[in-house]
Amino acid sequence: MRRRHRRKKWIFLSFLAVLVTLPAAAAFPRDDSIVRPMAAFEQDVRHADIEPWYDQTEQEDLWNVASDGYGWQEEDALSETAEQTPSENPGKKPYPQQWNISDGTSIERTMYGTYSGTRFFSLATAGQVQNKTSHSNSELFEESKKAPAFTMDDTSEPQVLIMHTHTTESFEPYVRTGFDASFNYRTTDPAYNMVSVGDAITEQLEAAGIGVIHDATIHDYPSYNGSYDRSAETVRKNLAQYPSIKVVLDIHRDAIQQENTLVQPIVEVNGKEAAQVMIISGCDDGTMNMPNYMQNFHFACLLQGNMESMFPGLTRPILFDYRHYNQDLTTGSLLMEVGTHGNTLEQAQYAGELIGKALAQTLLKLQK
Repeated sequence: MRRRHRRKKWIFLSFLAVLVTLPAAAAFPRDDSIVRPMAAFEQDVRHADIEPWYDQTEQEDLWNVASDGYGWQEEDALSETAEQTPSENPGKKPYPQQWNISDGTSIERTMYGTYSGTRFFSLATAGQVQNKTSHSNSELFEESKKAPAFTMDDTSEPQVLIMHTHTTESFEPYVRTGFDASFNYRTTDPAYNMVSVGDAITEQLEAAGIGVIHDATIHDYPSYNGSYDRSAETVRKNLAQYPSIKVVLDIHRDAIQQENTLVQPIVEVNGKEAAQVMIISGCDDGTMNMPNYMQNFHFACLLQGNMESMFPGLTRPILFDYRHYNQDLTTGSLLMEVGTHGNTLEQAQYAGELIGKALAQTLLKLQK
């Protein structure tokens, strides 16, 4: 009797453990949950040989930590020479030419795949959305199928503005296993900050015959606070000078770190590593004076679907959340996080090239 009683108790406890574990497991991404949509174009796209960085028992939204751009410390004494080619005008905060890899640091290479859970839904084309608002997923899914509010003209006038609120955000110099904790991943050198990623996007738009302005104004140095107020003025100035502009893309990089580990989210496209990309489309909670936010969302979903169809694995889910980010200024305003501070500059620039190609095809299809 006693032995049987213990067995029943063991079975009961095991049953309770399963009930607790299954919902938690479903909330977190796993390697075997990665689903690769079919590419609309012939591309040699495959996942790099990488492992997930996160503890699967942690919160499901750890992966999309918002970029803060502050870094940790100012540069200090540096050593270990690295091959770098600074620009002719690196500004007041040059990119380091020497590195001192800090003990106990690491860089984890990973790829974010398809997510499950109540906050996520898949688009009808390709890619996903993470919904952090009071809107239902079913409502947003229907909205995601609607066309953007703008159309493109057949003109040489600029119709796209590329700019950077956090212009000085920067990246790792090359693939390595540790990082220099004295570097705060900010530089005024346009060859190494977000301007170089914007250049890659701009080049593809120009190649497709789409008029584009790339404004490289620095908004976050020497003062980080007030960056969005200053970048809003830059956008307004360009809209006043070029009323033909329909699309405004604020190009950033994310910052994902767990203690002394940086995260390097990548996908391999045509044999080359690209940083993964996340679109942020803001939602108004009634206090942001952004009544047309859903029109930006329509554009975000169209671009997301095209990027993910052309280059499977390039995108992380769109973050649809209560954010402003100056997205009240046009009906085609989006923020894009290109990689993280754990990605290399080359990975981010290549992602910029891929974004530019997908954006060009998206906009050409909207031409009147």
